[in-house]
Amino acid sequence: MKMIFRIVLIIFISITFSSIGFAVTKVGTTAAQFLKIGVGARAIAMGGAFVAVANDVTGLYWNPAGIARLHRNEAILLHTEWLADVNFDYAGIAIHLGNAGTIGASITSVGMADMKVRTELQPEGTGEFFAAGDIAGSIAYSRNLTDRFSIGFNAKYIHQRIWHMSSSGFAIDVGTLFTTQFKDMKIGMSISNFGTNMKMSGRDTRQFIDINPDAEGSNDKIPSHLQLDSWPLPLIFRVGVSIDPINNDKNRLTLALDALHPNDNTERLNIGAEYCLRNTIFLRAGLKSVGFTMPSSGAKFGIMDPVTDSEEGLTLGAGVNLSFGGFATLKLDYAYAEFGRLNDVQRFSLSIQF
Repeated sequence: MKMIFRIVLIIFISITFSSIGFAVTKVGTTAAQFLKIGVGARAIAMGGAFVAVANDVTGLYWNPAGIARLHRNEAILLHTEWLADVNFDYAGIAIHLGNAGTIGASITSVGMADMKVRTELQPEGTGEFFAAGDIAGSIAYSRNLTDRFSIGFNAKYIHQRIWHMSSSGFAIDVGTLFTTQFKDMKIGMSISNFGTNMKMSGRDTRQFIDINPDAEGSNDKIPSHLQLDSWPLPLIFRVGVSIDPINNDKNRLTLALDALHPNDNTERLNIGAEYCLRNTIFLRAGLKSVGFTMPSSGAKFGIMDPVTDSEEGLTLGAGVNLSFGGFATLKLDYAYAEFGRLNDVQRFSLSIQF
């Protein structure tokens, strides 16, 4: 099993460093941006530093290897009023199958209210309305290969639409989670959204042109189609560590740190902490998108430089667990996330263990 862990570690490191582009953010060069919206108020309140924690059903998103550590079934529902009047909804479930592992499924939906169709000649609207939305569905499997090492996979279908145009794609997430012998410190790694490119198609690409507008009597209704580019998915490499410096019957303190390498932005760090009182009351805080730069000259390495392409920062949150005997546990979590010049976002999530 040590050999398996070493092989997976080598693969993660090789892929990550082979794709690094120094001093290039590449913002706006990927499709399906909604796949980058984190799920679960608990993880968000911890600054998104969750790849080495991932011990609840939201591991389906952060690190599919984490759901192998669940000892009970768990389901989650959440609704968020995202930025710019966008609604974000997520539902997930993980079913524990004993020694056979854990299976899971999730669905993510992003939508908005209908908007007016406006043109250059009719800026106030044509009388028509259009809608836009995204959806992704996934199926996951995770298993403990040893008592300390877990691996998980999450296959997903992705669909985007806007008015008469749409695009579909497929992707897979892969994650590992390893518990070390040093105070049970955990090391987690994941690759998210490794899959096909996406390309819009639909009737709105059809245009009528006049190939010779200067000629008298030329045909100005020659049908043609616009050639659209395809765009990659927002691939994200995550590696992180977490440790419980305090862990007894009454109190637990978890500290977590994640390093991210997205294919459409600069590298960044997420930092988070969670305090638990009697496994009932939870307080959380974090910092998201703490940046570092790696200049192409290689002459210096700057850490904690601001990431100018991110408005995210401080996160705070709390949670409560309500136990109904040995039958079920209801978990209610809240998160506040700072978004700089944009409106701050508040999230609630409701989950149940059974």
